[in-house]
Amino acid sequence: MRGSGTTWVLVDGENIDATLGTSIIGRRPQPEERPRWDRLMSFAARQWNQSSRGVFFINASQTIPQSFVQALKAMDYEVVLLSGAPDEKVVDIAIQRTLQALVGRDDDVMLVSHDGDFLDDVAALIGGDRRVGVVAFNEFRNAGYAALPGLHRFDLEYDAAVFDAQLPRLRVIPIDEFDPTTFLGA
Repeated sequence: MRGSGTTWVLVDGENIDATLGTSIIGRRPQPEERPRWDRLMSFAARQWNQSSRGVFFINASQTIPQSFVQALKAMDYEVVLLSGAPDEKVVDIAIQRTLQALVGRDDDVMLVSHDGDFLDDVAALIGGDRRVGVVAFNEFRNAGYAALPGLHRFDLEYDAAVFDAQLPRLRVIPIDEFDPTTFLGA
């Protein structure tokens, strides 16, 4: 395939964090249970054999997580700090605007979110030579993404491998991948 452009990796961090803490772990994640965001950039670059540029959107209406921002910047993420009224979903608005701005470009896009608010904007990107993907926990990704032909779907833990610890997830295993030694022991 192409391999000579850029993959934009757009991260809805609060969506991933909320799903991880609330739906998967059931508590605030320990450091080893948090995503290694640098691995996500490496995954994107390897997946489509081209450079990747990460944009991490953060709601900074209340506070700025300085140490986290510095860590993201050290990994070459573009950090977008947003503010707005309490009833505004500033991260969603910014991601939607970014997806809309990418329609006029040839770059590939990976959205890191479960949120169905982006379905229309993601659908508008699909077609032609551009590759478009959604990276999320498969079982929590909005079902509308499955209906978008041509969309690449990646699992944050199993495909992108961004965690140091195995998460306590239940997953449907394709029979071709089933290995009983995973629960029987080696």
